[in-house]
Formats: sequence, structure tokens, C-alpha cells
Amino acid sequence: MKKITALLLALMLTILTGCGSRASAGQSASEEDGSLREINVVLDWYPNALHTFIYTAIQRGYYKDEGLDVKVRFPSNENDALSLVAAGKAEIGLYYQQDVIQAVADQGVGIKSIGAVVQSPLNIILSLADKNIHDPKDLEGKTVGYAGTALSESLVKAMMDASGADFERVNLINVGFDLMSSMTTGNVDATIGCLVNHEVPQMEEEGFNVNYFLVNEYGIPNYYESVFLANDKMIDAEPEVLEGFLRASAKGFADFQEDPDGCLQILLNNQNEENFPLSPVVETRSCQTLLPLMETEDAPFLSQTAETWQANIDWMYNVGLIHEKVDPSQVMANIDF
Repeated sequence: MKKITALLLALMLTILTGCGSRASAGQSASEEDGSLREINVVLDWYPNALHTFIYTAIQRGYYKDEGLDVKVRFPSNENDALSLVAAGKAEIGLYYQQDVIQAVADQGVGIKSIGAVVQSPLNIILSLADKNIHDPKDLEGKTVGYAGTALSESLVKAMMDASGADFERVNLINVGFDLMSSMTTGNVDATIGCLVNHEVPQMEEEGFNVNYFLVNEYGIPNYYESVFLANDKMIDAEPEVLEGFLRASAKGFADFQEDPDGCLQILLNNQNEENFPLSPVVETRSCQTLLPLMETEDAPFLSQTAETWQANIDWMYNVGLIHEKVDPSQVMANIDF
């Protein structure tokens, strides 16, 4: 009996020591028992510099530390980030502020923003330098390519109106997603819908000299270029999951700020090379543009205000992009993390 007792004690000690070794290696209890909560995050597009903080947080275990297993999904259709989250087929989406307002105000979709990823617009009027387009007045008599959205039409009109220019003298042409090629082939004089952090460095890397100006410099309220979305059911039922996701995302962003090159390499290692290969030069410049816009002196990363939402609701209503006003509380959720 003494030998059996001693053997059992030795076996228990071995088991406990083994558990301690695994814990000291950084494995949480949730990882050991497989209880990580799977979170599907639908991006707005294929991986690029904007998403660096997400891949950093995954690579460095920040989501796992919060008990989360984050799966990054690429959209098959341009509105997947919104529609899949609304339908409960994904937990979180990365999408655009005006689209959220439209979906809630005109369609009653049960979604809300849980955090602003970029604190100001990236959308620009872009043109080749030899077109001499420097401000909205210079668009008079010109042809502007756009993706066929009512939002782009309203942005051009608002900018021209604010500048005292005649909107009737601009020719808008729907070029779909061929924004850059429509410029480089001379089919249009300028485009709206390209992003300052992506198309500008990409065209310059290809040898083109360009001019551009941001859309919110002329009569348009500041808006969040991209926001994280969740549906109302999840916000009500699992706020702690969203808190953990935002907290881990913020850690990834802090690392991105401190070591942009190292974090960008994590992104490059996870790029979708088959469908959307990345240029390290373009993405490096993109990071330099994005970082000061994702967090400012007055707006911490992922913060959002009712005032910014209200200003955009009012503007969209006034220009006819929505037919009913909503309260900011219907489109944004305050998630403390």
C-alpha cells in the first residue's frame, strides 16, 4: 500500500509540474481546454497597411489573451462586412461610416459602430499633375470618374458648392473600380474614390506625378473612413467579447506605432498574394500616412463621438442621401475597453 501511495503521489506531482510548465510557456487556461471564442472579422478589402494592427494582435497573441480566436475573412462582395454582420454570419466587420448611417436610417438594419479605425477621411479627388487640378473649382469643365455611388456624386457637389464652383459644369462618369486606369489612359481628368494612403503612393511608384485634395477640406464634415461593426444582438448579449476584441486591437495598434516596420512585416507575411499582392514600398508609405490619422492628439485609437456621427447624419439628410434622421445612439455603441 505504501508503494502504491508513493506511486500515486509521484504521478500527481508529475501532472502538476507538467501543467505548471505549460502555463509558464504562455498558454492560458482557455487555450488548454479549447474554450477560445471564435470571432470572424470581415475586412473591407484584402489585407493592406490599414489592417496591420489586426495581424499584429493575432501574431502576438493579444486576442488569445482575451480568450478570442480571431479569424480574418476577406469580402466576396463589396458590402459583405456589413451584410454578414447584420445577418449574424460574422461577429465583426470593418466598413464605412456613411454606409452604416444609410443602412440604419433607410433600411432599419440592426448594426452599430463599436469603434473608429481611422479618425478622418482617406478619400480624395485624384488627378495626374498635368491636369492642373488643385481644388474643386478646377473641376469645372472636367470629366471625373467615380464608382457610380450617390455618395460620390454628393461629395463632388458639396465640395463644388462650398467653393463657389458650378456643379453643372462637371461631367461625372461611372468607371466602376477602374479609377486609376481611367486616369492613366486619359478617359477622365480626375477621380473620386481613390485613397490617399494607397493609390497615391501606388501611382507614384509607377512613375506618375499626381495632385490630390481630401474631400473634407471643402464643406463636408469630418468623418471616420472606417469603423468596426457589430450587430445589435451581439452588442447586447456579449459586450465583454467586443471589449476584449477592442482591447487586443488597441495593443496591436500600440505595437504598430512603436515599430511600424516590424509590424508591417507581419502583414506582408499574411498578404493575399494571389489576389492582392502588396508592394513593400507602397505599404510603407501607406503606414506613414495612416498612423497619424488612426490616432490623433484629440482622438485615441478606436474612439468615436456622438458629435461626429450627428454631423454626418445631418449632412447626409440635408443632401438627400438618407430620408430619415437617426439618433447617434442608433448607429454607434459605447464599448468601454
